[in-house]
Formats: sequence, C-alpha cells, structure tokens
Amino acid sequence: MNLTLGAMGSLLPKLGELLKDEYKMQTTVKRDIQAFSRELASMRAALCRVAEVPREQLDDEVKLWAADVRELSYDTEDIVDSLLVRVKGSEADADMDGFKELVSKMKGLFKKGKARRQIATAIKDINEQVQDVAARHERYKADGVFANLAAATRITAVDPLLVALYEDKQRLVGIENARDELIEKLCLTDDASKQPKILSIVGFGGLGKTTLAKAIYDKVESEFDCAAFVSVSRSPDIKKVFKDLLFEVDKEKYMSLSGGATLDEKLLISQLQESLGEKRYLIVVDDIWDVSSWKTIKYALTGSKCGSRIITTSRSVSVSRECCSYDDDMVYNMQPLSDGDSKRLFYNRIFSRNNVCPTELQQVSMNILKKCAGIPLAIITLASHLASNQQIKPISQWYALLNSIGTGLTKGDTNLEEMRRILSFSYYDLPSHLKTCLLYLSVFPEDYEIDRNRLIRRWIAEGFIQGDNLFELGVSYFNDLVNRSMIQVSKSDYYGEPIRCRVHDMMLDLICDLASEENFVTIMDFIKVDTPFETKVRRLSVQKVDLANTRLATSSISQVRSFTVFSPAINQMLPLPRFQVLRVLDLEDCDLGGTSGHLNLSCVGSLLHLRYLGLSKTKLRKIPKEIGKLLFLQTLDLEGVHKDAKELPASVVQLRNLMYLYVSRGTYLPIGYKKLTSLQELTHPKFTEDGYPEELGYLTELRVLKFCLPSRYPPEKLLILLESLGKLHKLQSLFISADDREKIGNLGDWVPSPPQLLCHLSLQGWYQAMPTVISYLSLPLLSYLHIYVHQVRLEDIQVLGTLPALRHLYLQSDDVAVDTATEQERETERSFMLRADAFPRVIRCRFLDVLFAPHMFPRGAMPMVKDLRFGLLVSDILSNGEWDLCLRNLPSLNRVWIKLHGEDNKSDRYYEARTAVETAGDNHPNRPFLRIWKF
Repeated sequence: MNLTLGAMGSLLPKLGELLKDEYKMQTTVKRDIQAFSRELASMRAALCRVAEVPREQLDDEVKLWAADVRELSYDTEDIVDSLLVRVKGSEADADMDGFKELVSKMKGLFKKGKARRQIATAIKDINEQVQDVAARHERYKADGVFANLAAATRITAVDPLLVALYEDKQRLVGIENARDELIEKLCLTDDASKQPKILSIVGFGGLGKTTLAKAIYDKVESEFDCAAFVSVSRSPDIKKVFKDLLFEVDKEKYMSLSGGATLDEKLLISQLQESLGEKRYLIVVDDIWDVSSWKTIKYALTGSKCGSRIITTSRSVSVSRECCSYDDDMVYNMQPLSDGDSKRLFYNRIFSRNNVCPTELQQVSMNILKKCAGIPLAIITLASHLASNQQIKPISQWYALLNSIGTGLTKGDTNLEEMRRILSFSYYDLPSHLKTCLLYLSVFPEDYEIDRNRLIRRWIAEGFIQGDNLFELGVSYFNDLVNRSMIQVSKSDYYGEPIRCRVHDMMLDLICDLASEENFVTIMDFIKVDTPFETKVRRLSVQKVDLANTRLATSSISQVRSFTVFSPAINQMLPLPRFQVLRVLDLEDCDLGGTSGHLNLSCVGSLLHLRYLGLSKTKLRKIPKEIGKLLFLQTLDLEGVHKDAKELPASVVQLRNLMYLYVSRGTYLPIGYKKLTSLQELTHPKFTEDGYPEELGYLTELRVLKFCLPSRYPPEKLLILLESLGKLHKLQSLFISADDREKIGNLGDWVPSPPQLLCHLSLQGWYQAMPTVISYLSLPLLSYLHIYVHQVRLEDIQVLGTLPALRHLYLQSDDVAVDTATEQERETERSFMLRADAFPRVIRCRFLDVLFAPHMFPRGAMPMVKDLRFGLLVSDILSNGEWDLCLRNLPSLNRVWIKLHGEDNKSDRYYEARTAVETAGDNHPNRPFLRIWKF
C-alpha cells in the first residue's frame, strides 16, 4: 500500500468481508458493493502507476484525481469499519447464563438488523461518490493524461553523480584512508586466483560511494591493460551500459557506439567479451540498484582469467552481497565522515582561501554539521548554499538554514533541491508497500530512536501489512528498508538483530514533505503551529507545540486515525472523545503520572476502532478498566507504567483480538486470561500463588513468552505450568525468571516440549546439572541460550558446541571445584579440547566461572566468535613452558575476558600467569581487546 493509494490496501479486503453470508446483505446492496469494489480496484491499479512517478512530473489534474481517490478511500474505510465495529461489537459475550444471556442475544440480533439497514444507506452514498470520481478518471484517461505517465518516468536530467566523477582531487576529504585500505584489499599483485576479484562499496545515498570508487580507479588505473567506469542507475538501459563499456575499453574501435548504433544485447556482450579477451582490466560498475541488472553485467565480465578487478557500488546491502557472494570480506560499508573531516570538507567549500571559520560562525557551523551527520552530500550541498556566487551569506541566514533542516528545506535553492532529488531516487525505487512504511516514519521527531517492534506493530494497526504472519512480514519490511540504506540501525540486540533505527535528517526532511503533500501525516512542531487544516487530518503527530494556540484546538479531528503525542506536548492533550475512528493512540514516554487534569483515560473505552494503545513508560498509576471495551485492540503496551499499577483490570480478558500484550515486571494477570486466544507475545506477567496456571495452555498462538515465578510458587502448580507450556507449539522465544533463582532449579531436566521451534531460551535460575534435552536433536533452531548450572562438565560444553544455530551463549556455573578435584580429574581437564567443528556460528560466548584448559581451541572451532569469556587456572598456565591457549585459532575474535583462579591476585605466580595470557592476546593477529580480572 502506498501513501497515494490512501486506504485502498486495507479497504478492498474489508469490502470482501461485507459480502460474506453472515452479514445477510440484501441482493441489491451486495450488487452495489461488488460494483464499486471493482471500480475501486481499477482506481487502485491506476494509482499504482501514479505512485511510480516523481510528484513534480505529474500533471496537476492527475494530482487532484489521486487526492480525491485517496480521501474517498479513507472515508469509505471509516464507514465500513464503523459498521463492522457495530455488528461485531454486539457479538462480545460476557459469561452470562439463563434469561440474561437470552436478552443479550435478542438485543444483538436487533442491532445487527439495524446495522444492515445502515449499511445499505451508507453503501448507496459511497457508490455515488465512487461513480463521481470514476467519471473524472474516464475524462482524464480520454485526455491522455494517464497514457503519458510512462513517458514521464523516462524524463531524466543531468546525472548528479557526474559531479563526483570530475571532482577536484585537491578538495576531496576523508577518503584517503578508505581508498588505501580498499586498494590493499584488491591485492593488485596477487593473481593466483586468475578470476576477476570483485569489491563492492555499499552505503546510503550521498555518503560518497562514487567518489571513493573514482579515487581508487584514478590511483590504480595505470596498472591495468584497460579500464572503464560506467554507471547503471535506477532504471538501467543495459544496452547503453555495454556500449559505454565497449567505448571506454577501446575508444577508436567502438566510437560509433556512442551514437545511434543499434546492436542487440547478446551481440554487445559477445563483442565486449571479445574486446576484453586476455586483457587485465579494471572496471567500475557504479550505482547498481537490483540483482538482475548485476547478473546481466556480470555475465559479460567474469569470463576473464587474467587477474582483473571489478568494483561495484550500490545503496543496497543485498545487492552488494550478491556482487561478492563468494567473499563477504570484499563488501565495504561506507562510513560517515568523522567530525574532523566533516569540518574540513565544510570549511573547504565555504572558506576556500584559508579554510578558517570566523569566530562568530563557529557555533552555528558546528550545529549545521551535526545535522549533516557526516554525509558528504549533505555537507557539500549546505556549504554550497551558504557560499553561493563566492559570497558568504550573513549569519542570520546560517541560523535560518539550521532551523529549516528537519522541518522543511529552503525551497528554490538549486543545491538543496538537487540533494532532495538525489535522495528521492531511493524513495521512488521502493515498492509501494515500502513507500508507505517509510513515510510513516515522519510521525517521529528528528534524531528520535525508533523501536523496531513498536514501529512494526503500528504498521499492522494501520493496515499497511496484509496477509498471514503479519509481524514476520513487518520484520522483512523493516530489514528491506535497512538493506536499501533508507533507515540506519542505531542499536542491535544480543542476537545481532536490529532493535532501533534512526532516519537521517535529510531523508526525514524529504519524507516529511512528501507525507505533508499527500496529507499522509500532519506534523505539529514549534515551526508549524499555524498549519491551515484545509483538508481532513488523517494522522497527527504532536511533537513540540501548545495545541491550545493552534487551529487544531477548534478544528474537527473526528476523522483522525492515528494520534501520537511526544512528551514535550503531553500537557496539551486533546480530549479523547473528539476522536471517532482512531486506530492508533501512542503516548509512549509521556508522563501521565501528574497529568490527570489534562488526560482522562477512562474515556479510552469510546475509541472502538482502536488497534494500538501505547502507554509504555508513561508512569500511569492505574490502568483503566474501560480498556476492556476495545474489542478490536491488537496491541496493548503497558510496560513501564507506575509501580502501583500491578494489576490488569478483569475486563482485559474480553480483548479477543489482542495479539501483543506488554506489562511491567511483576504485573498480575486477571483470572480468565485464557480467553486471549489471539495473543502472540506476552511479556513480564507474574503468576500468582493462587492463580490458575493451566490457563496458559489455551494461548496456543504464543510465539514470545517472558514471565516471572514468585518466590513461593507451589510445586504442584509449577508442574501444571510446565504442562501448559508444553501445549504452546508455536513458541519461539521463552524467558523464565524467578524472585528466587533456586525456584527454577525445581524444573529438574525440563525444557519446553515440543521445543523444535525454539530460537531463544533463557532460564534464569539454577539447574543442578545441564538438562539432557539441550542438544542439537531437540533444539535445532536455538540461537540464544542463557542458563545457570551448578556443575558444568566438560562434556556439557562439547554438547553445546554441536548446536547448529547457536549464536549467543551465556552459561554460568558456581562450582569451579579447584580444591576438591583429584589429580586424575585435573589431568583430564587439562587435556580437554573443543572439537574442531564446535560452535560453528557462535558470535558471543560467555562461560562464567567455567574453567578452560591449555590447547582449548583447535583450528576450526568457534570460527565466528567475536566476544569470549571464560576462566583459567593459574597452575595450568604455569605448569610447563609449553602452555598455549591457541587463541590465534579464533579468526574473528576482537574481545576476550579471562578470569584467573587459584592464586591471590597480589602473588608473583598470579602476575606471571597474567603476563603469559597478555602475550597470548598480543600474538593474535587481530590484537583483540583483552581484560583479565581476579577470581
């Protein structure tokens, strides 16, 4: 679904639902629904074509028509949803019996009949609107407006990347080290492989990929028989690419190809292969957007066996990896410029004579550079704006520019527009569903760290994701935006999965403008206080304003579907009853503990359309019972409310559509929670001693479960709880903690059964011995394991080493048993060695209070481990002169923590052992960070 499509993506399935037999529509009403559903589907197809064209290339009539369709789709979905809410809402049962239940059913039937009549009237009104918009559609088609859309997409201006190709080399900044590093990677004197070696440079648009590739090209071009530098671009003409290659490889022979010579693709490939022949060549293929283009070009280039070199650049991580599929080490991720290089580049552009910034401009220039975040394109563009026509603009204009970044770049300036246009290339290349998901990020303020899961759940609530396994689809959408360098990962979890992201200010400015132009999101900040609400507000993001002083205070907000308030504006909340079709209400991080006079959450029960209610970290003192009326709610986030809000209201059990429930640690679930059969994620509840643990077994859709056991949890109920967990066949992540860690020791040898889907398992309590069911046969997908075991045996480590998917291991023991071990046992331990194929995918491995032995790491073991912690016995290190831990056999190691046991840390033997360990670390080729601490 694209922003230009409005609500089409979610509306059409709902119209299909209205046609189901359960609604018992009159035949004429069904025909009306079917007719305008077909018309809307046709409009959607036309809008998809519109969405592929940059807005500035669209005819004004097309823009107007698209806006009409978009608004029509929103209004239609609101009507359909209102009717579905009324019909389905009457089906909520409340555990009644006898006469009370009969009366309730009769009322429900009456309401359904009334609702069906209302549907008939509403459908008639919708149909008339659809026909009116469709008539205009036909007029535009007759005028040829839509017929010209394809031609509009082919309109191109001067390639902005040409600037980088002919940049003044004396003014390049911050690429010297990267250039020399990549030249070393290319191994120009190593032709042993004979096949062309391919290096790929990847990064966000504007980071300087082309500049870096050209710098390498210029430096090493003379060492090859022939060289070429060609650009592919977003909508590639592969024939032209081949013609350019042929022309650069042999200018005299292929001079005619630069003109209108016509050769088919196969002939061009054949001639290129013939021309390259036995030559050793250097070719840069710049700006590759998709894998298919690369595969075609690669076919023509990789037949050489003369030690040639190919360099590619791309904005997509997946494309770069495809270019270098045989060697990930040949993918180079562009990094933003350092603060020092950013300053040099900025000052070079403005103060070209002496590169010295006047004192009065230093602070504002630093603030501008902070906004640029090291992106060369942003720095160059803004510097050019401030020093146009060789005249430095006055300080007032510097501050005006600073304030415009992130809220709307200055219009009319060619440099700023050029940067926006370059950034927009990436946007228009997105499929329609990703355009919508990206533009939705305009809801969040600049420099805001956006939680991935929060974002995906909001996408789901808005209807942007359609299909099965909605959250998994959302994760794939998020990852796609990361791979395309549209968003930047700011934090990852222990599994290496991204959990937070940022949007670069320049990209945020672009998507905010696009979202505003299409009436997708209305942003209220300190600059846009007096926004004239000429159209209906659909999504409202309140960031930094006093709403009482805006036109919004008196405007209609009944049609707002998403309302997000950030903490600076929480004291100016709008009354909740004014919202009639609200689907998302997100107040995360707002302090509700002292704002009772401004926000009455008891009114939340009137928001019957609500799908997402975000109250995380709000310090809310009491969870309103009215939440139970939100029968369509999918996400309820209460994590981080006030410590006094420890109980969920009993009405929560009525939320049959709830998929994601997050509560603060220690929050008790109400009796009857077994009715929440749609739950997929449940985090941090605490089971009571007098509760019913068998209810958990009814939540068969659960994928993620995190809970805490009370210190006095009855053993008989623990057995029931374990039996209930065994019924959760879709469980992928399980985290069990306890007030008393010894409590989990009562689990004996237990892990969930069947455990085949488990990826993450954390049992934060003490086991006497390693559970025997933790093995590669029982847990083939396990990637994260956190477990406490009193006595860890060497064979336990070998078993853990066989887990094929394990990437993160946290194993703690409390029994080092140095003094009690016999000499025979110690000799066995000293001779212990990992298997050569142990821990094939582990990245982080922590063995706390677990002793390792000399010669522990053979070649092949732990090939991917980066962070490693374990213990050593001083006597083992000093037992003979041949002590060797073999750390050098761990090729990826960059951090190692070692705890020394058996000697006082002030003794000579301790320092001798410490020196030996430090030497082992120094001898590792990576020179990893090494920390040694006492027992």
